Amino acid sequence: MVTRRTEQYIEVIYEIVKKKGYARVKDVSEALGVGFSAVSEMFSKLSEKGYVNYEKHGGVTLTEEGEKLAIRLSEKHKVLREFLIMLGVDEEVADEDACEIEHVVRQETMDRLTKFVEFVKSHEAPLWLERFKKYCETGELPECPRTIKKDKIKRK
Repeated sequence: MVTRRTEQYIEVIYEIVKKKGYARVKDVSEALGVGFSAVSEMFSKLSEKGYVNYEKHGGVTLTEEGEKLAIRLSEKHKVLREFLIMLGVDEEVADEDACEIEHVVRQETMDRLTKFVEFVKSHEAPLWLERFKKYCETGELPECPRTIKKDKIKRK
């Protein structure tokens, strides 16, 4: 099982490697706010587990397995972020929260959230979502249009 800390390192390495082609201890240390020795130690562990190519005093790159894990984590993050934004969460907060949630959410839940986000995105501005956003802004719970329609039919 991959630990949360391992996932965090893999994600940071992935982002740095996308920009520079490799990641150095200093890069990861700055990104995670940890000491150089902690990063060096984790690089060794990640190398032993087959996630990175690491040469002491050099940079690291992700192995095929490491890159697959990074891409899965990146996709999780994206879906969670989109879901939170759909709910009306500020983008910066959604990004930070997605970063936390992605490491603890169960796969079954993630699969369902992914389908939900895909479903909502495939429909042009669903009315219920717009009504939910208005409810969040105003605190006034709008009556369901179907309920209103049924009440009108009953009155006739």
